[in-house]
Amino acid sequence: MRSLVWFRSDLRTRDNTALSHACARSDDGVIAVFAICPKQWAAHDWGSMKVDFVLRNVRALEESLAALNIPLKLIKTDHFEGVPRAMLRLAKHHGCHALFFNEEYEVNERRRDVEVTRLLEEDDIAVKTYTDQVILDIRMIRTNAGGWYSKFTPFKRKWLSMLEEDGLPEIRPKPRRQKRLPIESDEVPNAIRGFKGHTRPDLWDAGEAAARRRLKNFVAKRIDSYDEARDFPAMEGTSGLSPYLATGVLSPRACLEAAIVANEGKASGGSEGVATWISELIWREFYRHILIGFPRICMNRPFLESTAGIPWRQDEQLFRAWCEGRTGFPIVDAAMRQLAKTGWMHNRLRMIVAMFLTKDLFNDWRWGEAHFMRHLVDGDFASNNGGWQWSASTGTDAAPYFRVFNPYSQSRRYGPDGEFIRRYVPELASLTGDAVHEPDEAQAREAGYPMAIVDRTRTRDRVIKAFRKHSGKARTRG
Repeated sequence: MRSLVWFRSDLRTRDNTALSHACARSDDGVIAVFAICPKQWAAHDWGSMKVDFVLRNVRALEESLAALNIPLKLIKTDHFEGVPRAMLRLAKHHGCHALFFNEEYEVNERRRDVEVTRLLEEDDIAVKTYTDQVILDIRMIRTNAGGWYSKFTPFKRKWLSMLEEDGLPEIRPKPRRQKRLPIESDEVPNAIRGFKGHTRPDLWDAGEAAARRRLKNFVAKRIDSYDEARDFPAMEGTSGLSPYLATGVLSPRACLEAAIVANEGKASGGSEGVATWISELIWREFYRHILIGFPRICMNRPFLESTAGIPWRQDEQLFRAWCEGRTGFPIVDAAMRQLAKTGWMHNRLRMIVAMFLTKDLFNDWRWGEAHFMRHLVDGDFASNNGGWQWSASTGTDAAPYFRVFNPYSQSRRYGPDGEFIRRYVPELASLTGDAVHEPDEAQAREAGYPMAIVDRTRTRDRVIKAFRKHSGKARTRG
């Protein structure tokens, strides 16, 4: 049998479930395929950072597959709607009897996969799908009543109990070499029209080997202090693995295995740093669980339907100031400039700037969600949407609507020396002490730094009034 393996958000040869099964079952060679869908990517708010990172990793994947005698073919179609027939033509042209791929969970992706499956099976081409993007099969994690979890803590308890009962899923090695086929790989383009913005290949190296090096370095040097260091943007306290997980260059199972080994065989307890990082891996699983159980979040709708009537502002002038890092709030501006320059933002800062946009400026969270996706190298719909809805108090486990981060106190707490601000807001580099966090009017004017675009003394009351009036379930504490 000759097989076709469809790569999507799993750009690796090690611990790739679909690839492993295809190679084990094929005696007449394996062909790989990747679909380039520019207009669909744009509709999903992919930006130049992510597209560049994906293409570089597809090229690295092509080299890894070549060592296994697996050619990589490309499908090029503007939208997902063109993928099913293109996939069928490719399979028939090369005499493939089966298609193997790993599941994705967003609504448009699932609809695409259903149509691909229907079309190929009608032509007697078998379709095999696998759980791979997550550690445990999130479809099987259900409440006692058989429903979908809507809160993280009970989901995490169930997840850990299933892991303890069933053990860590198998880590699959790189497959053996396949039968050599007289088929040439397609050339992976260096760029795609419409995605010619800022990129940083110097910061985000491509390929499985690079991802494994980062994982090894993080576990060896920083994972034990992760619970404390992760909140300080000026420190190298996070793993830096999110882009590799988002594109599937690194498997989540490999991450969990490395963490458990570092924690002397335990998935919970033991090192606080390790346990906290494992909890972050479970958050990633939880947000995908939410995608399946509550698909409305894929359609620009809030998870908490009671908040659908919140009259978010759509102030383009304030939004542009936020995007460009000129709000007059140093920690917010430093974070937004970090995003623009590097394609990445520290997680503590993601919460700060998201809450600033939604609570202080009261601008629509969907604008911020889309801006992040257009600039993040680790753009991942499930996690990005979950984070934005948490900050906007419209999502699962959301921050209470009356909770509004104070950017000044957050800045002082998580960067007391101001190093991070000086790095990305150089006009404030000469300020010392508390001034770097909250410059007064004279200091800002002398530095050429903008004045604050909003009066924070009024923001909390505005948020509370809006949620009380327009959200059926909103209640404030006495």
